[in-house]
Amino acid sequence: MTRKAPRRTAERILVSSLALFNRFGEPNVSTTMISAELRISPGNLYYHYPSKDELINTLFDQYQQALGALLAAADEVRDAEDAWFFLHSLFELIWEYRFLYRDLNHLLSRNRHLETRFPDLLARKKAALRAIVDALADAPAATADDQRARNAIAASMVVLLTYWLSYEYVLQPRTAMEPENAQDALLRGAWHVLGLLMPYLGGAARTQMLALIDAYRPADPP
Repeated sequence: MTRKAPRRTAERILVSSLALFNRFGEPNVSTTMISAELRISPGNLYYHYPSKDELINTLFDQYQQALGALLAAADEVRDAEDAWFFLHSLFELIWEYRFLYRDLNHLLSRNRHLETRFPDLLARKKAALRAIVDALADAPAATADDQRARNAIAASMVVLLTYWLSYEYVLQPRTAMEPENAQDALLRGAWHVLGLLMPYLGGAARTQMLALIDAYRPADPP
């Protein structure tokens, strides 16, 4: 049997940092904790990443790249089932990098890299979700009021996507961010975002959406 090549130290540091940030929150994780988790010296860690911000920025850039590839798929959404799959995939990616959302205000207040890039990331999410609203809507946006209403619903969807995990954390601060709670949290988030589309659907699309919402109705948090 061919052995897998061992992960390079730089990659191992990123994987371990992401896991620790996600579990304990970025403000509660030090570089000393990361090096101890990996059983490497702090000097070895600093050789690859001179500061904790370098780690955060690299992880954010990874997330941004993965998100860009996913948002490009918004143009392929044609029906309610496509929308459900897209939204659930989006929540899964957010969960994978959930520390960015859990500690968002703290990170933005002290990290210039995130401060300057996160607004563009939200704008790209809004554009992708607006495209989905237009694709599923029962009629074209014929007036300026229609356009404003659809922009508002896309913005509301972005707000839910951005702060859903914070809402889950408030309800369950001791357990919300644990991996065993991921599926229920993601289902609840996708279910509520999907529900925002309902006023714009008619005919077969509305029937399909209602069936999906009923089928994937998540359990309420304890």
